[in-house]
Amino acid sequence: MYTKYYRLEKKPFQLTPEPEFFFNSPVHKRALSYLRYGLTQGEGFIVVTGMPGTGKTMLVKALLQSLQDEKIVAGLMVTSQVGAEDTLRIISATFGLSYDGDDKATLLRNLEVFFKEKAREGKRVLLMVDEAQNLPLQSLEELRMLSNFEINGRSLFQAFLLGQDEFRLALQSEHLLQVRQRVIATYHLRPLTESETKDYILHRLKLAGWRQDPMFSEGAFFKIHEFTEGVPRIVNTLCDRLLLFAYLEELHAIDEKVVDTVVDEIKEEVPTPVQLQEGIEPGEAESPVFSGNPLPQSAQVVPVQILERLEKLERTMDELRLMMQKERVLLRKAILLQLDMSEVYSLEETGLSGAEKLKTGGKTQAKSGKKAVELDQAESG
Repeated sequence: MYTKYYRLEKKPFQLTPEPEFFFNSPVHKRALSYLRYGLTQGEGFIVVTGMPGTGKTMLVKALLQSLQDEKIVAGLMVTSQVGAEDTLRIISATFGLSYDGDDKATLLRNLEVFFKEKAREGKRVLLMVDEAQNLPLQSLEELRMLSNFEINGRSLFQAFLLGQDEFRLALQSEHLLQVRQRVIATYHLRPLTESETKDYILHRLKLAGWRQDPMFSEGAFFKIHEFTEGVPRIVNTLCDRLLLFAYLEELHAIDEKVVDTVVDEIKEEVPTPVQLQEGIEPGEAESPVFSGNPLPQSAQVVPVQILERLEKLERTMDELRLMMQKERVLLRKAILLQLDMSEVYSLEETGLSGAEKLKTGGKTQAKSGKKAVELDQAESG
């Protein structure tokens, strides 16, 4: 919606992680270095953690994009409360192997054969596990068992584990001692600083074809960081709302007052977990979803609902705008037609000659043209 108004080539603040928008901040640059270091080792586990929205998935996709020219067979596994018995099946499916109806022994044998085939081709197998905090302990043990496959002392399988803060605590379990022994490097993603948040916003705007319209004031950048606490996903959500608000209000500058207005709207719209349970109306209490405080995983569905409502609102407004444009065209034609008919009736009543009617008719067309210009100017105003 606002992309055309501000002459943007694409939406700059989509929530879907796109490698082309990867922002190589100091913290993400270091995390990427840890992942690449792990690649050079060719064995064990690399663990990257961070609170929701700090850019772990974007990090994985950026790394995958950079591996295109390397001899690595990489697979991305996104977990969602997967059971331990399904872990091997999901890994098999990730690498295009048979999995439906196979027992555990068959799954392990197929994976070992696959690993050895790739090793003979001079390639290494890398599994990236996103949302690793959802894996049960037994699933982590299955990954450890896969890391035991080797040829002539060379490991055939390596895994990168990316998870939220609680995954760091889970790894400290006494039941995962052998898993911890295979972790060769860990890194924790922190949120962006105030200056990094500003650079992040400008980076995404420029990649979207931003021509400094709308302009962001320094106060706006400060307010954005204050509200989001530098979490990229929340920055994206807020900035997308800011651009939508600016478009609806026909603004070409976003300052701290605009940010405060949109922030207040968000707080009124998003209910807290307590509100959801007790039926309290949004706006009666401040929502921690956008205050930077981490929520339980069960509460993370709330922002998604808001985004779906926003997308539906955008589609509805596009449809209404198109209908209004069509109605304006029809109205303009009706007015011009009415003007022409009035002039014709007036000529018939006065009994003018054919030459005089032709002359007067030319004036009538000129008047109609003038009226059309005036209508267009009024609409554009």
